[in-house]
Amino acid sequence: MPDGPESSIGPDDLDELAARMDEAADAYIRGDLRRYLALFDHGDDYTLMPPYGGPTVRGYEPTEEGIETTSHFFSGPGAAAWETEATYAAGDLAVLVGVERQHGVVDGRPEQDWSLRLTLVFRRVGERWQLVHRHADPLVRAIPFDHLAELARGLDD
Repeated sequence: MPDGPESSIGPDDLDELAARMDEAADAYIRGDLRRYLALFDHGDDYTLMPPYGGPTVRGYEPTEEGIETTSHFFSGPGAAAWETEATYAAGDLAVLVGVERQHGVVDGRPEQDWSLRLTLVFRRVGERWQLVHRHADPLVRAIPFDHLAELARGLDD
């Protein structure tokens, strides 16, 4: 862990957070959103940069309808495991950088690899972790630059 501002978050805390993320990723891909939500809170200032692109989403307020919709969207068999590539801690913030290695049935599509690269920022509030930022992308495997340029142009061109 690089030197930075004093932090009350130590290596054991980061290991526990990564283990919790492992459980959360597995619950989410299987459509068990209630279990996922039991593992983390979302800060009032939560931001999401979704894996499919587009604008940054601000805020997260789970509703019963939203929980049911998401649970059905990820309703097939699946499994996930979190792989930590780097961790950082400063003050009450912790950052996990890694890959969710996952496969599953998403939106009724055939089971496939849904692995994502992630940067996650957590804030510790008392004994609970709040997820305050999630940046995800599906570029776990390298793609040719021409393909990247095509993606960057968007669907309209």
